[in-house]
Amino acid sequence: MTDTREAMIAGATRRVGRYRWVIVGLLFTATVINYIDRQMIGLLKPTLMADPTLAMDERAYADIIVWFTIAYAAGYLVFGKVVDAIGARLGYAAAVVIWTIAHVAHGGAYTVAQFAIARFGLGVGESGNFPAGVKSVANWFPQRERAFAIGIFNAGTNVGAIATPFLVFWLMGGLGMSWRMVFVVTGIFGVLWLIAWLAIYRDDPATHPRVEADELAHIQSDPADPDVKTPGLWVRLLAQKETWAFALGKFFIDPVWWFYLFWLPGYLGDRYDLDLTTWTTATAVIALGAIYLISDVGSIAGGWLSGKFISMGMTANKARKLTMLVCAFAVLPVMFATAVDNLWVSVVIIGVAAAAHQGFSANLFTVPSDTYPRFAVGAVIGIGGTLGGIGGALSSKLTGYFLANETYTPLFILAGGAYFAALLCIHLLSPRLERVERFRETTPWAVLVAICAGLVGVILFLASSALTEGPGACYPVWAGPFGDAACLTPPVYWGAIVAFLAVAVAGVLVNALGRRRSGS
Repeated sequence: MTDTREAMIAGATRRVGRYRWVIVGLLFTATVINYIDRQMIGLLKPTLMADPTLAMDERAYADIIVWFTIAYAAGYLVFGKVVDAIGARLGYAAAVVIWTIAHVAHGGAYTVAQFAIARFGLGVGESGNFPAGVKSVANWFPQRERAFAIGIFNAGTNVGAIATPFLVFWLMGGLGMSWRMVFVVTGIFGVLWLIAWLAIYRDDPATHPRVEADELAHIQSDPADPDVKTPGLWVRLLAQKETWAFALGKFFIDPVWWFYLFWLPGYLGDRYDLDLTTWTTATAVIALGAIYLISDVGSIAGGWLSGKFISMGMTANKARKLTMLVCAFAVLPVMFATAVDNLWVSVVIIGVAAAAHQGFSANLFTVPSDTYPRFAVGAVIGIGGTLGGIGGALSSKLTGYFLANETYTPLFILAGGAYFAALLCIHLLSPRLERVERFRETTPWAVLVAICAGLVGVILFLASSALTEGPGACYPVWAGPFGDAACLTPPVYWGAIVAFLAVAVAGVLVNALGRRRSGS
């Protein structure tokens, strides 16, 4: 009896295996590389704009970012489906191959158009990072640990952002490399990671030789997902409010983070006269590194805080939303960033806002796995990432307009309010973060019409810009390499955009009313 009792105590107190955290380490490293490749353009912006072969100005730079975000939005949608179909192991590998090739290709660009093409390829590849990463966490972690695990690998965004200025400072300022060679040399990181990923990761923890029985039981401790086959899954997901709760959250907050990545170095350089061309002084490196170091704390703390609330007895719904509310309030001071004259005070304010973004994001990324069975998580992440990319493209276009008029103030004001708008949408669409047990059986035609109309309006806006101001303004529809396809007068241009958006809103309302009447 004594031996049995001691064996039971020993079994109860034995530490559960920890190999799943090795997987998080791989996800973290991939995200670091992802953000090194992504942020490089923001740090090299002054150098690129000074290169006469590129002939790049603020609006051309904004258009390059728009191409990246369009590719990221479309790629996110595709990779969500790819990851669900072939698994995170091969899906992640494909993403890294694509983005590494595109990243290196930046070094061979001699025109804005070539740079935009390379950036487009980078957007396609990098869009696979989070669908594959979140899917991996869903495979390897129980629900109560997912926010913390996502927070850890999401912290790679900040480490990547911290490492990038140091790399640029070392490669350009220390070794005297050209900006072209910087793109080529840093492409090596993706190749090394790919080798490690294919050697270590498996989609099913049960098939991994390093996972012991106690750890596998811990990973599989949540109730099993219902064994449900859902034909036309993506169309069904578009009709679910829970999908849009996540997607609209991404729509509002993703543009803020991309503003920090792509325009923050230029803002600090202009506002506080930092050297971002020759990189012979370390002030810019320290300032940018400090911002992202602060934000790194927020990513882990946000995941930890909601997990702590759950362990105190709160529901996942209350814990996630309370944490996101705390983060939203922490962002507010960034609205006054442009009024701060001291560099280091500005660094603290922006750093706290970036930390709050990461804490908010870590909890937002748990919403799909909290509300959907595992087979649908990648698709929901893909839909949300696409809408986040669309928001990023719209905000990039607006940023180019504001900076052509030499003002950052509206951008920081919008950044300060975005998180409250995101949380409001999440709560209204999914008040209790309830699990989706069944999907709508009929085709949501009203939703599909709304999506198509909204996309046409977005494309029309992104593909146009006023040539002149005033009554005689003309809005050419930019057709990329094919030249100007049309030139619309302001009443026609804005009337068309409003008409498409009105159809989109009407479609959403029809869908909502139809579901209410049917009781679904």
